[in-house]
Amino acid sequence: MSIAVFVETDNGEYKKSSFEAVSRASEFAKASGSTCIAITVGSKGGENLGKYGANEHIHLSGDGLEMFHPQTYATAVFNAVESKGINTVFISQTYSGKSLAPLLAVKMNGALVTGVVDLPESNSDFTVTKTCFSNKAFAKVKVTSDKSVLTLIPNSFSISESGSDVNTEEMAANAGSANTEVLDTQKVTGKVVLTEAELVVSGGRGLKGPENWNMIEELADTLGAATACSKPVSDMEWRPHSEHVGQTGITIKPNLYIAVGISGAIQHLAGVGSSKVICVINTDPEAPFFKAADYGIVGDAFEVVPKLIKRAKEIKGLA
Repeated sequence: MSIAVFVETDNGEYKKSSFEAVSRASEFAKASGSTCIAITVGSKGGENLGKYGANEHIHLSGDGLEMFHPQTYATAVFNAVESKGINTVFISQTYSGKSLAPLLAVKMNGALVTGVVDLPESNSDFTVTKTCFSNKAFAKVKVTSDKSVLTLIPNSFSISESGSDVNTEEMAANAGSANTEVLDTQKVTGKVVLTEAELVVSGGRGLKGPENWNMIEELADTLGAATACSKPVSDMEWRPHSEHVGQTGITIKPNLYIAVGISGAIQHLAGVGSSKVICVINTDPEAPFFKAADYGIVGDAFEVVPKLIKRAKEIKGLA
């Protein structure tokens, strides 16, 4: 059994989440006595994917593949998968990954398991662990289909750099046709990508207005973190919807999530509850978020956050 990993690029660079997927897929392939094939479409990054454990690297190119489109990419990846006899494909659960995976699974006539956070040691008992009920629980899913597509949640797996360089096989791909057309893609640049961030600083209505957001941004910049917000904040247009984390927004899993002035409604927890460490700053000691927090500070954000910024700068030698 050969295993493939769809490796996503952004502005000519491989995404960190793709390195996680390659690393974990290669470990699974070794334990299963198989090989790990990395597949890139359109643009490719500068790093050699063999470094992260890939045994082969296939680069697909052709008309219609310059810009990501789930239908054309699914067709191109499926043709490569079929030609190589691959029956298991790993995809990082990014925006692109979530739209590509179901289309690819249908083309492969295989099983689809999303939100995977743990894999078995081998395919002898192919039972994976995935999130369910808006990240409030985990489910064990046994894959019985001969073919499958699995999406891995970013920041759930570590990156291994124990491999060696591999050559890239250039392959012309037939993208097929699509019944929708991508006219324009607008991306946020110059910031830490929220879905891949290991540190996130988030703000809520407790900040009282968009004019006070410089506190959140300064703390995030000092820590090297991404910024986020609660749904009411994005609804009031204090912050862009691209920063809204929660059940109806973005789901994240950082190593550290700092919530400033957020009460912690269940809808918000659904998007951030899988964070490894949660720190809450709120003036209300009865705020629901404190029940889910690993660390809590009952205090005024306008007093606490500047002190955190000052101390962080001292530790980093920036003060």
